[in-house]
Amino acid sequence: MPEQQNAQQSPEQADDSAAHAQALPLPETNRPSPWLWLGVGLLLVVALLVVFVLPVVVSDYELPLERRAELAPQPVAPAPAQAREELSPFEEAVLARERQRAQDVLALILDTQAELEPLQVEEWAGEAYAAALEVARTGDEFYRNREFEPANSSYQEAADALNELLESVPARLEQSLAAGEDALLQGDPAVAEENFRIALLLDPGNAVARSGLERAGNYAEFAVLLDSADELARAGNLERSLETYREAAALDPGSTRVRARIADVSEQIRQAEFSAVMSTGFAMLDGGDPEGAITEFERAAGLGVNNEQAQAAIEQTRNQVASVEIERLQGRIESAEQSEQWQQAVEIYDEVLGIDPNVVFALNGRDYAARRALLDGLLTEAIANPYRFNENEVYREALDVYYTGRTIENPGPKLSGQLDELEALLANSQIPVEVRFASDNLTSVTVLRVAELGIFEQSSLSLKPGRYIALGRRVGYREVREEFTVGFGQTPAQVIVQCVDRLGVRR
Repeated sequence: MPEQQNAQQSPEQADDSAAHAQALPLPETNRPSPWLWLGVGLLLVVALLVVFVLPVVVSDYELPLERRAELAPQPVAPAPAQAREELSPFEEAVLARERQRAQDVLALILDTQAELEPLQVEEWAGEAYAAALEVARTGDEFYRNREFEPANSSYQEAADALNELLESVPARLEQSLAAGEDALLQGDPAVAEENFRIALLLDPGNAVARSGLERAGNYAEFAVLLDSADELARAGNLERSLETYREAAALDPGSTRVRARIADVSEQIRQAEFSAVMSTGFAMLDGGDPEGAITEFERAAGLGVNNEQAQAAIEQTRNQVASVEIERLQGRIESAEQSEQWQQAVEIYDEVLGIDPNVVFALNGRDYAARRALLDGLLTEAIANPYRFNENEVYREALDVYYTGRTIENPGPKLSGQLDELEALLANSQIPVEVRFASDNLTSVTVLRVAELGIFEQSSLSLKPGRYIALGRRVGYREVREEFTVGFGQTPAQVIVQCVDRLGVRR
C-alpha cells in the first residue's frame, strides 16, 4: 500500500524529500469556507440526535395506535435458532407477504382514525370507537408474536368498525339535527342543545346546527313570548297576537309551531277584514250604490280568502245592475218603437245585448226593429226620389217596397202616411205629361234615352213624370244640354234647345 511504502522509506529518502520540499516554493494556504464549517456542524448534530435521542423516543411506542405501557423488564426468550433455521425460503416469503398485508390494513386503520379524531368521535361514539381500538390492539399482540394472519384478521375487523363509524357520520348528523328539532318542539332546550352540539362536531360548518344552538339558548324568552301571543289570540286581540308571534319567530326562525300560529292568526285577521269589507259592500248596495258595492267586493276578493264568495257577490251585483239598466233601456225601446224610430230602437237593442247577449226580448226585438228600419229607409228614399220611377227597374223596386209595407199589421201613423204618399207618387209616375219644345230650326234635338226630335221650331212629346235631358247639336257650334223635370208640379211651360255658340269664337 502507498502508506506502508511511505512508512518504509529510508532516512536518506526522507532527508532528500525534506530538502526537496525546502527547495520548492510554498503554495498559498487554502482556508475552508465558513459555509463548509456550518454544514459539518449540522451533520454532527443530526448524527448525535440519531444515536442518542431517537432510540429513547422509539422505545416509548409500540405500533402507531398507542403509547407503550410501562412494564417491568422481563427476560425475553430468544427464538430458538433451530426454529429459525428450519424456515425455508418459501416460508420466509409467505411470512413476509402476510406481514405486508397486516401493515397495509394497519395503514387503513390509521387513515380512518386520522379522519375520525378531528370529529371528536369519542363524544358521539365512544364505546364503539374504544372497542374498535381494542380489536386493533389484539392485532398488535399477534403482530409482535409474528402471527401475521390473525393480526391481519384483527386489523381488518378494526378497520371495518372504524370505517363503519366514519360512514355513519351523515346519518348521525341528520339524526342529531332531527332530535334537536324535536327536543325544541317538546320544550326541552337542554336535550336540543346537546344534539345540536353533537351535530356541530360531525359537521362544524353546519348552519342548521349553529342556528339550533342559538334557538336553544333563546328558548326561555321564546316560550314566554309564545305563551303571551297565545293568550292574546284567545282574547281576540289578533293584531297584537300576530306581532308577538313574530317577535317569537325572530328568536326561533326555525320553529314550525310559531310559523303555524302566525299563519293561523293571519288567516283569522284576513277573515275578519273580509267580513268587514263585504258588509260595507252590501250596505252600499242596499243604499243604491251598486258600483261602489262592486268596488268593495273586488277589494274583498283581493284579500286572498273566500274568493268564491266575493266573486259571487260581484256577479250578483253586476246582474242586479244589469237588470236595472236593461229595464231602463227597455223603456227607451218601447218609446222609440211607438214613435216608429226603428233605427234608434235597433241601437238601443244593441246596448241591451252588450250588457247581456242572451236576453231573449232583445234578440227577437232587434231582428224586427232592424227589418222595420230597413223598410223605413227604403220608403224614405223612394218618396224622396219619385223622379226615378220613370226607370222601370226603379219603379218595380219601389212597388215591391210599397207592397211589403202594406203587409205590416198595425203599421202606425208614420208608416201609413209613407205608404199613402208612395202610392200616390207611384200612380202619378205612370201618367204621361205633354211637354213642349222650342228650337231654331237649325239645331238637332234629342231627348236622351227617349226620342230623336230632330230639327224644328216647335215640337211636343208625351213623357212620364221624371227627370230628363234634352241634347242639342249643330255643326260648327258648341252642343247644349237642357235638364228638366216632368210631373209632380214641376213640368216647364216650354223647353228651349238652341246651339248659339260658334266653335273657335271667343266672346
